[in-house]
Amino acid sequence: MQTQTDTVVADVRGLTKHYAGVKALTDADVTIRGGEVRALLGRNGAGKSTLIRLLAGVETADRGTVQIAGQPLDGGVRRAAELGVETVHQELSLVPQMTVAENMFLGAWPMTGGRVDFAAMRRGAAEVLSELDLAIDPDALVEDLPIAEQQLVEICRAVRRAPRLLILDEPTSALAAGEVAVVLATVRRVAETGVAVIYVSHRLDEIRQVATSATVMRDGRVIETVDLEDVSTRRVVELMLGDAVQEQDRPATRSVDRDATPRLSVRNLAAGRKVEDVSFDVYPGEVVGLAGLMGSGRSETLRAIAGFDPIDSGEVWVDGTPITSVTPRGMKSLGIGMTPEDRKSSAIVPLLGVDENLALADYRQVSDGPTIRWERLRAAAARLIDRLSIATARSTTPIVNLSGGNQQKAVIGRWLHAGSRVLLLDEPTRGVDVQAKEEIYRLIRELADDGAAVVFVSGELEELPLVCDRVVVVRHGRVTGEMVGEQITTDAVVAAAMTTD
Repeated sequence: MQTQTDTVVADVRGLTKHYAGVKALTDADVTIRGGEVRALLGRNGAGKSTLIRLLAGVETADRGTVQIAGQPLDGGVRRAAELGVETVHQELSLVPQMTVAENMFLGAWPMTGGRVDFAAMRRGAAEVLSELDLAIDPDALVEDLPIAEQQLVEICRAVRRAPRLLILDEPTSALAAGEVAVVLATVRRVAETGVAVIYVSHRLDEIRQVATSATVMRDGRVIETVDLEDVSTRRVVELMLGDAVQEQDRPATRSVDRDATPRLSVRNLAAGRKVEDVSFDVYPGEVVGLAGLMGSGRSETLRAIAGFDPIDSGEVWVDGTPITSVTPRGMKSLGIGMTPEDRKSSAIVPLLGVDENLALADYRQVSDGPTIRWERLRAAAARLIDRLSIATARSTTPIVNLSGGNQQKAVIGRWLHAGSRVLLLDEPTRGVDVQAKEEIYRLIRELADDGAAVVFVSGELEELPLVCDRVVVVRHGRVTGEMVGEQITTDAVVAAAMTTD
């Protein structure tokens, strides 16, 4: 456990930041002492990232003050670094082709006689690794290290600069369950040296292993700072959600025949680093949500089922038949359609018309051999545009000109055109406005009413009660629980995803 000192390292008072009228942070007060690991909790959009950017000097506050070790943070990133603020971001910033030592000294290589002193650099890297009790070779190429050790190198690079305040933004989100413990142990060792640590994560059980206190944020405000030994998981979730705990109106519970043959069955699926043991069924007319935090393996599970990522072990069954070769083409032919997480880079062809984007998954219906029959394509597109209420002036309008919600409806419509009976929807409402979300929820429910089996993944866990008949909880690549019907509430889903308790 941390040895906290009385020295105030970071003192935030009345910190406020607005963007184009959006209140990203309002009147935030936070105090962190040396040797303390302070968890920073909150839903997406709670203000965590804004607070971090202000502490790191990336942004300038509209109002309020930040002091680091009694000195005002009155400049940008350079001033923050001078005061001893270091940030390790969620996305790794290492140079894969360089060694561990070279990465740790990146931008500050020791020089002797006008040349890089590689021996001194290696000694310095070895000292930091030894201080944190890490058995990593300073001469190893970063690209040859497992992802967990790459994350540790990121932390070591920050520690080498002797920080007063170390900010860690989701440092374990990309790690498998077995890799998390070594990162948490390293964070504890850093705190034992007197460094104040801000630890951002959504995983409450993980936070309890590394932090003693937590600052909870909601809607751009600091709600409360709590002692984690004295507060329950449910109370933390209530603080995070606020009024969101009061459920929006759920759609009427629909009858799903679970005595029927499942349209999709997944048994003991393992794929890559993120999916270890996932099993679930989806029946005709059912919407099943996969509830999990970033890094839980939820998106990777969909990719494996659709054939985009290789399956290491386990089985996938479609309509009661085991699939011996899971490939994208084969799964599409069996009626499996998937909308990817990143619509802009992986789902749409921006300069093609709405009509051509709708037909992308199956041109055979609108072609004679290799020749596209444009009148058929336009007729098919018109039917889908009408059915899905896609707002577009013409079917030939480039899809990039549509709103995010209408683009997403077209991506889903592509699989209706292909006759898909199973829809794997990965973040189908990301980047769309509230009205478009409601339309997509309604569309998903209508597709299920027509007999489709739908698997729904969303990082906004409060969406799941609004659309799902059943929710399967996934943590560290394993199924850890299930909820059905009225059991699916926002606080229950969030609590289940965030902790194994």
